[in-house]
Amino acid sequence: MIQIPPDGTGASRSGGEATVREPPHDGALLEQVRERATAPTIYDVARLAGVSIASVSRVLNGQRNPRPETRDRVLAAVTELGFAPDGAARALSARLKEVVGVVVRRPSRLDTDEDMFADDEQGLQYVDLINRGIEVAAQRLGYDLLIRSVDVNEHRPGERIRSLAGKSDGLILHDQVLDPALLARLASQVPVVTLAGVPTAATANVHGDNQGGMLALAEHLLHDHAYRSLAYLGGYAESPDNIERHQVLQAAVAQVPGATLVSGPDWQGYYFASGGAKVIRRQLASGHPLPEAILCANDQTAIGVMAELREHGIDVPGQVAVTGFDDLPMARHLRISLTTVRQPIRDLGTAGFELVFAMINGRRPASRDVVLPTTLVCRESCGCGTGETVRRER
Repeated sequence: MIQIPPDGTGASRSGGEATVREPPHDGALLEQVRERATAPTIYDVARLAGVSIASVSRVLNGQRNPRPETRDRVLAAVTELGFAPDGAARALSARLKEVVGVVVRRPSRLDTDEDMFADDEQGLQYVDLINRGIEVAAQRLGYDLLIRSVDVNEHRPGERIRSLAGKSDGLILHDQVLDPALLARLASQVPVVTLAGVPTAATANVHGDNQGGMLALAEHLLHDHAYRSLAYLGGYAESPDNIERHQVLQAAVAQVPGATLVSGPDWQGYYFASGGAKVIRRQLASGHPLPEAILCANDQTAIGVMAELREHGIDVPGQVAVTGFDDLPMARHLRISLTTVRQPIRDLGTAGFELVFAMINGRRPASRDVVLPTTLVCRESCGCGTGETVRRER
């Protein structure tokens, strides 16, 4: 989870849980403001009080009955700074809607079959965990959410997203839902944070450490288990997460003499359990031998792979090792517990909201590419036996 600097949201972290900071007595900030030639601003008040600019505006304008503790914090900061609100400060509350839009990618009928499209609820567990992180942060900071799903292959999805932007102070985009040109135009309208996307000069991005996590997994399979034939069962072909995980795995395999990797369109499951199962059915029907280890782009795909292998009497991990990525809660409770790469899924959403909130309030992100840590979790499906071992990157 990221930590917004002192001029951020006023949130702090303790034991992984979000807490609201007590009204700060920031001597350095007070000194900095007093040394400036210009008068203190509404942004200074928000920073010192540890609340949003919208909250400051509500207190100053007597709108929407702010909570007593919020009112006390704001008035104390106003007094300490000697702040005198001007017309711009009074107008700010009218401009802020206190709403953030969240855009979720749904499966497309153009890149999946009907069975997989009908099974799209399988993929909601990961999305829901991220959205829960967004929701918790939004509630803490006094914001509401508007959630919209889009099919990236539908007719003009950018128009639907721009429509959502008109109703929001900022946007959080799951996965790759817009091309770079449309994303740049959208970012000129409202602050935009992508999740598992690519940072740009105008947007910020939050993602897990794909490189460290996949490298740790690849080295574990190649060196600890000495597997030499591997397959990568990918997600959406254009997904930045999918691309990075695939590239890291390719590079790791290339460093080991005799090791081979199969991947590509015949090994694409679109992040769905039904997609992973379909790939295995096709491979078995074709008569092609299965590799020693199948590394899936996410846990959902791995779950489908293991179910299909079991259906055909193929032992996991005795005949084929299977791994995932994410560490969904169910991964440890499967009949054969799943070896995977753990990333802090809810924290991805929380960090994404904190970033867009800071941008809405006029603050430049300390980094436009926020990377949250991942860890390798070794369980039964790779051949490690019962129990669970958490391994840091090498």
